[in-house]
Amino acid sequence: MRETAPNETSLTAIRGDLLYCVDDPARAGTERALVHVPDGLVVTRGGRIVAVGPAAERLGELPAGVEVAHYPGCLVVPGFVDAHVHYVQTAMIGAYGADLLDWLERSTFPAEAAFADPAHAGRIAAAFVAELLRNGTTSALVFCSTHPGSVDALFTAAARHDVRLIAGKTWMDRNAPEALLDSAQGAYDESRALIERWHGKGRALYAITPRFAPTSSPAQLDAAGALRRERPDVWVHSHVSETAREVEWVASLFPGRAGYLDVYDHHGLLGARTVLAHGVHLTEPELARCHATGTALAHCPTSNLFLGSGLFDLAAACDPARPVRVGLGTDVGAGTSFSLLRTLDEAGKVARLNGGRLDPAFGFYLATLGGARALGLDDRVGTFAEGYEADVVVLDPRATPLLALRTERADALKDLLSALFTLGDDRVVRATWVAGRLAHERF
Repeated sequence: MRETAPNETSLTAIRGDLLYCVDDPARAGTERALVHVPDGLVVTRGGRIVAVGPAAERLGELPAGVEVAHYPGCLVVPGFVDAHVHYVQTAMIGAYGADLLDWLERSTFPAEAAFADPAHAGRIAAAFVAELLRNGTTSALVFCSTHPGSVDALFTAAARHDVRLIAGKTWMDRNAPEALLDSAQGAYDESRALIERWHGKGRALYAITPRFAPTSSPAQLDAAGALRRERPDVWVHSHVSETAREVEWVASLFPGRAGYLDVYDHHGLLGARTVLAHGVHLTEPELARCHATGTALAHCPTSNLFLGSGLFDLAAACDPARPVRVGLGTDVGAGTSFSLLRTLDEAGKVARLNGGRLDPAFGFYLATLGGARALGLDDRVGTFAEGYEADVVVLDPRATPLLALRTERADALKDLLSALFTLGDDRVVRATWVAGRLAHERF
């Protein structure tokens, strides 16, 4: 890991084969949505992009002495966006569980209880941010634990590298170990204090974070809704309809509601800047309600496969008749990799099992601009445009011998992307630039 000192006035130039989305390929078509500049330049100053275009044109505009970071033969793309991940589960990735609820009791809750220790929280937060950067992820929506100190540790670690994170303290006042429980008023008070301390400071943004409906009483969800109304500028982050057993449990806990999604709707927690993870078992009326309210979903294929939760129907969620905004989530630690390339590989397999396919251009969109749109960050990250935050990832198509053998015969961009998604992992990430500064390089 390497950091460079911030410089608000000097220019930084990154050169390579630029690839970025300006729209959704599924709606606008690949030709209009995907921009490819075979030898391009991204110029940054003060953490923002000030120029993008062909190197032959832009190099002549640079003042004398500007150093150009040149990555010949590599793809230069916007930083990846992870729409759902648990930093407090980093050290327990791959832990066994019979299903979601068993896995929570057996492994997750004990791991999260350790975050009462600020030293432990700081150590895991630093490791988590390092993993994000190593995998080319520069923006993420993150679950912490119920301890306010876990939020402080994460935002402190992220600030060292200027990473764009949305995160918040988890709310749980029932159906969890005593050591992890808070209360409706306590969760409200602690979250409000954390919002004042962190939201909008640097690149930190806050999310009101009830874990999922079963671990919050109606009173606590009321408190979360009240805080959302008081602070409509913050996010809401939770889980929904991950497993069939969980959906049945919610029905028993909230008999007066029309379904799982209606629990959140009733308490005022749907809308723009609300992101719900999984949604595997959402019904068509529930998807229509997500569309109507602007609620986004995070598709977490490696997690759903690992726990046997089910197959999220991406095509149904993105139905052009009532499209729901969807991003990709690694969902570490039920998810099995920090790499959005690995996540895309599994998303493609899930699409096949659902009788469809994942177009490589659309997959790339989900990991970049689509993820930014799902998180409500598409006014600042997810693409290359003047004024946007200068988060850049360099992908090496020859990072491994097998990948080099495969990509040398790629005859189109989609074929190259397909190879990267199928065979790629953290080794493909040659360098990660965050806010115009080099934050990670593989060699």
